[in-house]
Amino acid sequence: MWRRELAPKIAAEYLSGLGRRWRHVQAVGQRADELGSAGLISPDVVAAAWLHDLGYAEELMMTGFHPLDGATFLVEEGADAEVVGLVAFHTGAWSEAEERELFADLAKMPRPDPENLDALTLLDLTTGPDGSPTDPETRIEEILSRYPASNPVHRAVTRSRDELLASARRARRRLALPDDWPAGVVDRVLEP
Repeated sequence: MWRRELAPKIAAEYLSGLGRRWRHVQAVGQRADELGSAGLISPDVVAAAWLHDLGYAEELMMTGFHPLDGATFLVEEGADAEVVGLVAFHTGAWSEAEERELFADLAKMPRPDPENLDALTLLDLTTGPDGSPTDPETRIEEILSRYPASNPVHRAVTRSRDELLASARRARRRLALPDDWPAGVVDRVLEP
């Protein structure tokens, strides 16, 4: 039976062997835990932060598009619609779905609350691939540098860049976080 509080355990089960990807997920999840404990974000956002990259797990890959693959797994597990929607649509996934001609499949997923989606986008874009704090602009440049211009990820991020940055700004403003957040955050490494 699905329970939000199992999200870190599910993430560890499927992602702990993925090196840098796991460090990124841990840091996003830990920052979400802190914001959730302060009452700034919902339990659904906290769970989705832990699960946002679940679709990178080899055994869960069906389409090769991690937001859709992770969300599909969560649907099968009986996860709450909001968590499924957040995982499915996180960090501009709609744009990459269009690039991969998977938008019709993504559109079948529940639509998350826009404020929750902004919060998850901020968490993702302020966490580097190794879990280190960063800012959204630098994170976007890092993503673009990893993929050639012909790659669907590169094309999608290039196309959605302005909306991703606007989403992160909206979340910062709504959550009353300083512009340099999460700089200075000391990450704790969780045991899987």
